[in-house]
Amino acid sequence: MGWEPWTGCYSASDGCTYCYYYGPYSKRCGQNTITRADDSEFYKPLATVYMPRKKITKQVIESGKSVGVCFATDFFIAEADEWRKEAWGIMKQRSDLTFAFLTKRIDRFLVSLPDDWGDGYDNVEIGCTVENQEMADYRLPLYVSYPIKKKWIVCSPLLSHIDLSPYLQGMDCVNVHGESGRDARECDYDWVLDIRDQCIQAGIPFRFGGTGSHFRQDGVLRNVNPYIQKRTAREMNINTGVSSEEETE
Repeated sequence: MGWEPWTGCYSASDGCTYCYYYGPYSKRCGQNTITRADDSEFYKPLATVYMPRKKITKQVIESGKSVGVCFATDFFIAEADEWRKEAWGIMKQRSDLTFAFLTKRIDRFLVSLPDDWGDGYDNVEIGCTVENQEMADYRLPLYVSYPIKKKWIVCSPLLSHIDLSPYLQGMDCVNVHGESGRDARECDYDWVLDIRDQCIQAGIPFRFGGTGSHFRQDGVLRNVNPYIQKRTAREMNINTGVSSEEETE
């Protein structure tokens, strides 16, 4: 289940260059005006529907569901600072749901943070994405320092070797993905395996989610069809500490 309280985005770093959603070859290329969703979407987690046959009213998003937030934008984008205050309130009100999102703007975490955040809301999970060492060394020290109940690092798109070892303590998982698309930059299997080794040493679950379009393995560069990138990564059988259900998501 997804929730998009606002839409539109623009580049935050090199990893955004060929964004699958707003990049140069996407249908939404150029849609970089940040727009608040209409009320039906903005208040979607609070919406109810009447079931005439059963004569009951129930939540549109049923209790216990996981909700992916802002996958078409960034939750911490500056233009949404005022809207974000209300979005936090909606998440708190629906404490029976789990809200999860990724961000490339973790440096704006403290902006519009609710006064009652404390050590974090139990039902909010925030992942931080990094694509190279420069972004890892900028974003992850901040990320590690912030009070968030569940944290995971996403190396997507993985564009170079990255040493994550200084930042793995307290992480719940690390996910790695290559870049997809016509002009995708290559992902080297050696980079993937090195991050896996770092996770094993730190006792952190590791998941290889996709090879990307241009995947180098044993010195050979392969072009991988986008429809099999996830399956190809899974068949390498290098995930650690994740359930079989998580592997097939």
